[in-house]
Amino acid sequence: MAFSKKFNWIFLTWICSNLCVSRSQHADSVKQRKPFFERLRRLEEQFRRFQELSLTRLQVISENFNISSSVDTRLQLLTEQSSNITATINTFHGVAESDIRSLKSWMKKLQKKVKKIELKMSTLEQVLSERSKQLSKDQTEQRSMVSNLTTVVGNQRKELSFLAAGRSKLQKEMESIRDQVKGQGVKLASFEEQVASALQNDALWAKPSSVLTTEATAPREYRAKPLRQTTSPKQPVSKKEGSICNVNSVMHFPNSSTENYATFSKGFSTGLFEMTTCTWLRTKSNYLGTMLSYATEDNDNKLVLYGRNTSKQTTIHFVIGDPSFRELPVIPLLDGRWHHICIIWSSFEGKYWYYIDRRLAAAGSKFQKGYEIPAGGTLIIGQEQDNVGGGFDYTESFVGHLAGFTIWNRALTPGEISSITTGKSLPGGRVLTFSDVSTLNGAVQHRNCTCLEYC
Repeated sequence: MAFSKKFNWIFLTWICSNLCVSRSQHADSVKQRKPFFERLRRLEEQFRRFQELSLTRLQVISENFNISSSVDTRLQLLTEQSSNITATINTFHGVAESDIRSLKSWMKKLQKKVKKIELKMSTLEQVLSERSKQLSKDQTEQRSMVSNLTTVVGNQRKELSFLAAGRSKLQKEMESIRDQVKGQGVKLASFEEQVASALQNDALWAKPSSVLTTEATAPREYRAKPLRQTTSPKQPVSKKEGSICNVNSVMHFPNSSTENYATFSKGFSTGLFEMTTCTWLRTKSNYLGTMLSYATEDNDNKLVLYGRNTSKQTTIHFVIGDPSFRELPVIPLLDGRWHHICIIWSSFEGKYWYYIDRRLAAAGSKFQKGYEIPAGGTLIIGQEQDNVGGGFDYTESFVGHLAGFTIWNRALTPGEISSITTGKSLPGGRVLTFSDVSTLNGAVQHRNCTCLEYC
């Protein structure tokens, strides 16, 4: 800009000087130099054009100069920014290298872990394949077993249908036999009356000694001696409907004493995984003592129906393999009347059931599942053994009557228990009854008693 100003001043001064000269010459010779003025005008016009062009060019140059200065400042800023960027890139590069190194180490660890996992997966696949093969084998075996079982069940159903048909026939035959037996009973009663009248007529002519001998026949009482089967006088046949005549015999324990008990001639011949004990009982005492005790050399409480004389007795203990036991209620049994009880136990299911007068009074599970009552022990009625065959306590003795005592080697059904209680029949599978008692001790009495009403 300063150079353009100086140039303009110089150019103006030159023009002014030229004008002055031209004017002086013009004054002298105006008329002679007219072409000169025309040339001067042309020159002025050319100068004006030149001046305009120079001004435009000078403006362009100034603008270019300003642009170059701004470009320098921008270049400086760009260099600074590039230096900052290179610094950040260098730092980022260093961080990235460290991250890459850590990633490489982690990758190596991961590869090792992946190898271990692959080994484990391979072993698991082998195990699973073996298990799947075993499961397939088991499934095929189970299917074959199920098919066999279905065929067996079908055969058993057919047999049951045949048995049901045969049972209906047998029931009809039994009913006819019962009717015949009733008719025979009436005939026997009339015959006995005739015999009795004939005997009375003969007794008038017989000797007194013979009368005494016939009157002397009576049931025996056994005390601390081997039991012998004796025939008691023939009892009359009950004519009442609903009479219970499957009792066979009754045993009486008169008082509380360590000498009153009965011993069986044998224990269990084989181990028991199931058992049912049923009996009729009547007691006028305010407690229910020990009815049954089965002891072996290694345990004196293998099977016990344990009771004790206490002030407020509400239960007895049903013991299988001491110390495992369950409590059974006894309050309904202490009214001085006859009651029928059944205790059932199954080792296969680990369950027990307790019936009073064919009604379920108690039941439970998880009771000695898988346990076996061993054979070869000593079985006693009326006392609790603290050692084999002894160790009695009078407070634990049974007082009252027991009739129709029976032990089965299986779990009876509710229908079978009902048939026993109503006097219809005795199911099969009996292991021990009062007929297997070998010795009576103390004041215990045992006599035949077909029907409960005569016991």
